[in-house]
Amino acid sequence: MNYISTRGAAPAVGFADMLLGALASDGGLYLPENWPTAVPLVSRHYQDVARSILQPFATAALLPEDLREDVAAAHASFDHADIAPLVELEPGLCLLELFHGPTLAFKDIALQLLARLMSRELERRNARATILVATSGDTGSATIAAFGGQPRVQIFVLHPKGRVSEVQRRQMTTSPHANVHNIALEGTFDDAQALVKQLFSDRDFAQTHFLTAVNSINFVRIVAQSVYYFTASARLGGPARFVVPTGNFGDIFAGEAATRMGLEVAGLVAATNANDILARALNDGVYAAHEAKATFSPSMDIQVASNFERALFEASNRDGTWISQAMRAFSRERTLTIPDKVLASLRGRYQAFSISDEETLATIRHVHRRFGRLVDPHTAVGLAAATRVPATDVPTVILATAHPAKFPETVARATGLVAPLPPRLEQSYLEPERYSVLPTGAPELRAFIEARSANHER
Repeated sequence: MNYISTRGAAPAVGFADMLLGALASDGGLYLPENWPTAVPLVSRHYQDVARSILQPFATAALLPEDLREDVAAAHASFDHADIAPLVELEPGLCLLELFHGPTLAFKDIALQLLARLMSRELERRNARATILVATSGDTGSATIAAFGGQPRVQIFVLHPKGRVSEVQRRQMTTSPHANVHNIALEGTFDDAQALVKQLFSDRDFAQTHFLTAVNSINFVRIVAQSVYYFTASARLGGPARFVVPTGNFGDIFAGEAATRMGLEVAGLVAATNANDILARALNDGVYAAHEAKATFSPSMDIQVASNFERALFEASNRDGTWISQAMRAFSRERTLTIPDKVLASLRGRYQAFSISDEETLATIRHVHRRFGRLVDPHTAVGLAAATRVPATDVPTVILATAHPAKFPETVARATGLVAPLPPRLEQSYLEPERYSVLPTGAPELRAFIEARSANHER
């Protein structure tokens, strides 16, 4: 299988080059040239489904026995046998718990696998890579947990200073591995993401340091995350409406990917916080970036959702020329009016709702009082958005994206209770932190990476 760019100008590449390259040479995002149809799934065993979904994307680039080994290793550290268990709150309303991995967030599910696949390919090529990742909270710690200590990679993680929870920060900055370099950026997540894209677009720098990305711009992340849409639907025995706490649009686009592989769903609902660019885009038809606001659900404090480009590409009937022009215009003007036909296609697949901080706190409080459960603020945003959708006979599944103990201050503010700290998080409070503070500027970041690379701090 080959992979093409959403912007239409980059050459098609195979699985291995897509895996390591992440971003196409024309600045676009990779998607499969054709979507494979998922074979009928007779097993509800997560690893079986994962292999069945992933193998057609890798084709000859990854032997079935290698994929079996990597999938098993990726899920070995999860603390629930189902990997992504489905929990019923009441008839017709379920949580899909995605926080049973090593860093207690949904990013673990894809990144633990991505690390094995990339390590295998780097070993085959006898090559090294530099992972450059911007994080609004959870991607950074999940990347470090997956790649920390690997001999063929250096990891540079940028998080917005003061805009992640203390637990999220400590999970990143207490890593003991020499190949991990944490950067607290004096700016927002959007600033960090823009810097990452800027360095990737510097072809000389990117090639010299063999830059690669593990954010959800890496299509393998999307495929790996599509698996739990299949397993949840299998356990329910039919279609469901999925409500997805949404920041960078990767997790919900994984739902679209699942439908393009043949999964029947009753709808995809994007639940955003006050950073409502996606709700405005889908409801008003204008994709316009405002200043990012700090909220109680910080992993969603994003105003430029990278993966929305993939959804626009599919909704435009894969018009790479229009996408290229539209994305260039958006980067200049920070606004894009979505054509009527494209908007109609998007609305046929997605709904979107914006939830305030006050509603988030009220939902955390309500869920605890009614169901005796603590939920994190991102999951609460999803639960609140679910109440905006007209009730039907179809079950609703809210993606529970993080463990409540990762956001103790917000949970306590809502309920007066402190979520018990799982043993996995306790260590982050015992180890010293290690990170550097940088201003928002490409020259400073470039110099930082060059200095660490020159000193071979791996």
